[in-house]
Amino acid sequence: MTNLACNLIAAARRHPDRVALRLDEIEIRYTGLDAASARLAGLLVARGVCPGDRVGVMLPNVPYFAIAYYGVLRAGGVVVPMNVLLKERETSFYLSDPQAKAVIAWHEFAPAAQAGADAAGAECIVVTPGDFEELIGTAEPLGEPAAREDDDTAVILYTSGTTGTPKGAELTHANLRRNVAAVVEILQLTPDDVILGALPLFHAFGQVAGLNAAVAAGACLSLIPRFDPVKALKIIERDHVTVFEGVPTMFAAMLHSEERPDTGSLRLCVSGGAAMPVEVMRGFEDTFGCMVLEGYGLSETSPAASFNHPDRERKPGSIGTPIAGVEMKLIDVSEDGLGEIAIRGHNIMKGYWNRPDATAAAIDADGWFHTGDVARVDEDGYFFIVDRTKDMIIRGGYNVYPREIEEVLYEHPAVREAAVVRIPDDVLGEEVGAAIALVPGAEADAAAIRDFVKERVAGYKYPRRIWFIDELPKGPTGKIQKRDITIPAEP
Repeated sequence: MTNLACNLIAAARRHPDRVALRLDEIEIRYTGLDAASARLAGLLVARGVCPGDRVGVMLPNVPYFAIAYYGVLRAGGVVVPMNVLLKERETSFYLSDPQAKAVIAWHEFAPAAQAGADAAGAECIVVTPGDFEELIGTAEPLGEPAAREDDDTAVILYTSGTTGTPKGAELTHANLRRNVAAVVEILQLTPDDVILGALPLFHAFGQVAGLNAAVAAGACLSLIPRFDPVKALKIIERDHVTVFEGVPTMFAAMLHSEERPDTGSLRLCVSGGAAMPVEVMRGFEDTFGCMVLEGYGLSETSPAASFNHPDRERKPGSIGTPIAGVEMKLIDVSEDGLGEIAIRGHNIMKGYWNRPDATAAAIDADGWFHTGDVARVDEDGYFFIVDRTKDMIIRGGYNVYPREIEEVLYEHPAVREAAVVRIPDDVLGEEVGAAIALVPGAEADAAAIRDFVKERVAGYKYPRRIWFIDELPKGPTGKIQKRDITIPAEP
């Protein structure tokens, strides 16, 4: 059977008493995780969730995420992971677009989830500790997972370019099963490993390389609901963490922390989500005495596409070489050897949910996915990211799509034109900035506009820097030219 939930069932049979998930003093063993997900699957089926139905999961990094994730898969449903910081306008889209049957939401964020569920005609199942256990305790457990085929969709990860609404990347059971197996092999994970779960589980990186890889290996995932460098270092010492996975800003924050607990248990660190500055990598390795492997991938590639491998030469600044079963090449190569990365293999998504035109634009007739990332490749086949052709901003590891923020800015009555751009930031890597031209005669200050956006989008998305100009630069067709926007110096 190909259902991704089989990884959990197999782990529970092999390692019933091993700790699967830890959150401070809370420990969930594999038998407990297996049983809870079976009961939730039974509850979902009893409430009308059928194989192929989409179910939103809007939970933070707590053990309930894993219960919900595998419970939905076990019932044959499709998981739609959602950031818990989403506001009403965003949850409405994330549930309406995939025509979700239900959403499983953390009690602290229930109002936004319920509003989205109402808009989508979906049921909202609120997860409140204690009450949730009582709820699933009344359900008949679903012993055998629903039969699924390799090409059936398991997860829809919403992503977006610089135009239009977010697109849902459909990842199949085979996509994820094979990608998880590749990660387990590259990281040489065993049941004795303890992985620090600091990455958001709603994100592809944390979900596959963290949760799914830990379960496939029978390892332990020690969770942090909200990343804090001191907390992370203390957990590494307390739980004898062997593998740390994070985005570059996490590595930088830990490197610059004044706290120095005993981190001698670390055997391997993994960086992804954004380019790792070479100096941060070197400083981290020197300070903590631990190898850092940098990888590369996108939501559309399940996500791992390339890695620096522990048993091969590592090249700082490189995203390494393709993982087993995956091909990478450069297309439209310029005279200086730069080209766009294209990827083909078992990790490429099925397509964008209900977006055949977008799918056709992203995946060519030969099965190559065009990433929009510009790179060079050396004589040994190692890839080096040079720039992005897309305008996406990566703020502290979170993706911010300028078009989405610009749409909100244009809702403000005083805004005539707006362009959201990335600003280099020493702490977060990239910060969100907005250049605005006001309606003639209108008055508005930066703080008021910032608050306007902040009320309508997740907290990591709104622009921290806003400045006003008379006219935004434009090209011959009247299109705003972001590359010609001058970012003013800090006041």
